[in-house]
Amino acid sequence: MTYRAKKSFVSILPYAVWMAMMLFLPATPECYTARALVTLILLLPCLVYLEHHHGVIYRNSTLLPELVWGVLVGILVLVIWVWPEQFDWYRKWCIYGDGGTNAVGESEMIYKLVRLFGSAFVISVAEELFFRRWLMRFAGFWWMVALFAVEHDRWLVGAVAGILYGWLALRKGLVSAIVAHVTTNLALGLYVLETGKWQFW
Repeated sequence: MTYRAKKSFVSILPYAVWMAMMLFLPATPECYTARALVTLILLLPCLVYLEHHHGVIYRNSTLLPELVWGVLVGILVLVIWVWPEQFDWYRKWCIYGDGGTNAVGESEMIYKLVRLFGSAFVISVAEELFFRRWLMRFAGFWWMVALFAVEHDRWLVGAVAGILYGWLALRKGLVSAIVAHVTTNLALGLYVLETGKWQFW
């Protein structure tokens, strides 16, 4: 495998495995747990490889500003994600499918916590490696935004999130985009657990 192919492989693999398992396994809390665990096992060595060979995670003096920008944009995306739900036009035209499931809400607390961890610290990182590290370079910014939008049932806010995360990755670095996505998903998960609005999960 060539040097360039290795870079692409480690950026694509965790997300590809996550999506394949989501496609072929039932949408149950137990299967989500398996998906999160397998993806995490793949994700950790990929992150180590990228950091060791390319220094994408830690960049000395720029690290603190990247973290701050990531948290701020992550909170902004959270507000953008939740706020439009109050509007009828948004619920009618900007959400496809059932807009979520109550399966997690009906599950035991351990599965809710697994969902929180998987959403915040597994799939968010895997998506950033795929969409912002690989796809944005391979296909361009707007193709990345379009595919990130259709990946989510809330396609409009998905597109806005893709723009903001992509801008952050370009301007502040991949670390910022990862931190932003983790912040959004963690805060959204805590919001769901507090309010019982399982449609977001």
